[in-house]
Amino acid sequence: QGREAAVLFAKEGAKVVVTDVNEEGIKETVDIIKAAGGQAAGRRVDVSEGAQVQDGVAFAVRTFGTLHVLYNNAGVYLRGKDGPVTRVEDDIWDTTLTVNLKSMYLCCKHAIPEMVKAGGGAVVSTASAAGLIGSNFHAYSASKGGMIALSRSIATTYAAQNIRSNVICPGFIDTPMVAEISSSPRLLQAYLDSTPLHRAGKPLDIAYMALYLASDEAAFVTGGVFVVDGGVTAR
Repeated sequence: QGREAAVLFAKEGAKVVVTDVNEEGIKETVDIIKAAGGQAAGRRVDVSEGAQVQDGVAFAVRTFGTLHVLYNNAGVYLRGKDGPVTRVEDDIWDTTLTVNLKSMYLCCKHAIPEMVKAGGGAVVSTASAAGLIGSNFHAYSASKGGMIALSRSIATTYAAQNIRSNVICPGFIDTPMVAEISSSPRLLQAYLDSTPLHRAGKPLDIAYMALYLASDEAAFVTGGVFVVDGGVTAR
């Protein structure tokens, strides 16, 4: 869903820096944006490594002059390996918390000072509905719950410097992360049956929410938790 967000942001006039560990994916996204007349640049960044995050932020400022929006969208769910705390292995716990939560900390740590220099900005982070309810995949849920808490803390701490922070909590979104579920009629049906709107979410459903939260239209919106799950958590 990161690509859809990057393309949508650029379509609305944003100058976008695409970061990922997949260099081919970066190039494809940048090419799509440029082909549509947008402005974009790419940088390989492992967001679990502080030095690389610092380099990525510096690259963004060097390329486009200022930084106004940070979209924390890295994530991992190790299906089949994540589980209850009594069964999940230490390395699975560490990897999940590092990719999902530590990456947000590192990106905010290095991006927020640049936003302050620019006069303000918006942090948008993708957590999960799993961070709001109980689940059987404890590492993932803990990491996403941590993202929610960190986003709200950033919102209150940096409000005086005109920094807003909001978090999106998607439900079941049809992305490569859940390909194993989408390709199984039985598993997919189980998810659809638990969703009042009775469909999987689309990456654009999340991208449009991210766009709103990053925009000037959301100037009075901070510290929010926005659930985009087709009604799952309303039950």
